[in-house]
Amino acid sequence: MLLAAGKGKEDAVKAMNLIQQFTDRAKKDPRRIVFPEGEDERMVHSAVQVKTEGIAEPIILGDTDIIKQVAADTGLSLEGVAVINPHKDDRLETFVEIYAGNREIKPAIARKLMRRPLAFGGMLVREGYADGIVGGVSSVTAIVVQVASLTIGLTDGVYIPTSYFIMVIPDFLGEKDKIFIFADSAVNIQPTAQQLAESSVAVAADAACLLGIVPKVAFLSCSTKGSASHKDVDKVFEAVLIAREMAPDLALDGELQADAAIVPRVAAKKVKESDVAGEANVLIFPDLDAGNIAYKLVQYTANALALGPVLVGFNRPVNDLSRGATVEDIIGITAITVIQAQAAK
Repeated sequence: MLLAAGKGKEDAVKAMNLIQQFTDRAKKDPRRIVFPEGEDERMVHSAVQVKTEGIAEPIILGDTDIIKQVAADTGLSLEGVAVINPHKDDRLETFVEIYAGNREIKPAIARKLMRRPLAFGGMLVREGYADGIVGGVSSVTAIVVQVASLTIGLTDGVYIPTSYFIMVIPDFLGEKDKIFIFADSAVNIQPTAQQLAESSVAVAADAACLLGIVPKVAFLSCSTKGSASHKDVDKVFEAVLIAREMAPDLALDGELQADAAIVPRVAAKKVKESDVAGEANVLIFPDLDAGNIAYKLVQYTANALALGPVLVGFNRPVNDLSRGATVEDIIGITAITVIQAQAAK
């Protein structure tokens, strides 16, 4: 989903400006994106619009008769839009065979799963028939993540997917529209040190691609450089060590309290030497409670713009939508998915 905090005209303008940047980049090299919940009017409308505007090459999944009727009822033309019924597609049995073989399960069980558009769509992406998938208007995030993990799979070295929010904060320390990345705020409840390290590297790379920033990653904690002692602090410290081994060229530091991570004058007092302290733009939270609470507090108390969650860690791009997503939300996240696919080539 894409969430815009604040309800004033200025916030709407900021959101549209950022999303417009994404759609402009997507148009330069549109990719094939699967919309697995194709019987939903919003998905049909979005698919037609991204095709018309040249943002993506949409593939709608579902009952073709229902999809065509939805389009007709809303005055939309499906010309040039691929519409596929997984139950009748020639690739269904091939996908069943591949999935059953990979998972060592009975074909009947695999067939039951492959007949579901979300899973069939994942296999389209896995097998190279599409470049990414956007779902969630009728499925909870946990299901989207689970099915994508089973079909598309995870990037080498990553054992659990993660997510981040793009936070645009107005007038932060005198800087207009400061951009931060908050991770993870939507997926992993209690990540291990290894998982924190993996997510930090994946999130930093994706954010750099999407936003054109030089990532400076801060691993957040209730402690700054040993100022507190607890097993949770130890976890964050261990994550920093692992992340440094994984990505020696990435600017990262921790454990850091939030103020030491993002406020220069505080960092000057609390941290002796650091390439990140006081200048961090990618914030890695120690658990989902912290990340989710933080993004919502900042969103509403600082009148910030929150875009996300953006998912990372899969072999190919996967993104999730709120069940209350609007057409504009779907188009925005589709553009982000196209950009991720461009980078994955």
